[in-house]
Amino acid sequence: MTDETSPRENRVAEWARRAPDAAGVNAAMQAATLIVVRDGSHGLETLMLRRSAQLAFVAGTWVFPGGRVESGDAVGLAADDEIGAARRAAVREAREEAGLEIPEDALVAFSHWTPPPVAPKRFLTWFFIARATGGDVAIDRGEIQDHGWMRPADALARRDARDIEILPPTWITLHRLCGYRDAATAIAQSRAAQPERFATRIVPVEGGVVSLYDGDAAYACDDLDRPGSRHRLWMLASGWRYERSG
Repeated sequence: MTDETSPRENRVAEWARRAPDAAGVNAAMQAATLIVVRDGSHGLETLMLRRSAQLAFVAGTWVFPGGRVESGDAVGLAADDEIGAARRAAVREAREEAGLEIPEDALVAFSHWTPPPVAPKRFLTWFFIARATGGDVAIDRGEIQDHGWMRPADALARRDARDIEILPPTWITLHRLCGYRDAATAIAQSRAAQPERFATRIVPVEGGVVSLYDGDAAYACDDLDRPGSRHRLWMLASGWRYERSG
């Protein structure tokens, strides 16, 4: 990407100014994502996939393997076992999109994301993390056009350079992964922690938008200058910046 203004900031700003449907909130679907990590020669690496530019939704973005939870993912599970179905979906998507076989019991819940009501497609998404189990990545060159094992800091730097486009949940996940020295540490610390839940609120600002999350003083009122704690992602044409108190 070489344009001065990222299409991502433009699209999110447009969503933020658009009213949701008559029910007040655009319909939501269950989804799952799998963060596959391994130890590279220079530290932790994670698998990233580039979606086809021809797709109707988040075309051309770099993502972790993932997709919608399908009815078959819930077969044999309790009706309220949302995370169980999501776990199965994440395993299936890693197989379908990247040709990787990751054991279901290897997945560790990492985070959960709820998009803002104004998003045109709303996926309530469980993020899981698991270590790569070997085998070559195999993509179909259809829905997925490219792939790469990236150090989290390198992926963020490429986004800043407008070489790749990523979504806010991917950006924050990569930011968190920067704090782990290796795959074992990432898995162990994720297993020891409760998966964090993010329910996004969007506020348009000059030059882009700000994503607000629970714990930010402006979360309930959208007053970005309100004194107090901060938990927000500034998504500006001049660059992205994560601000979090403590």
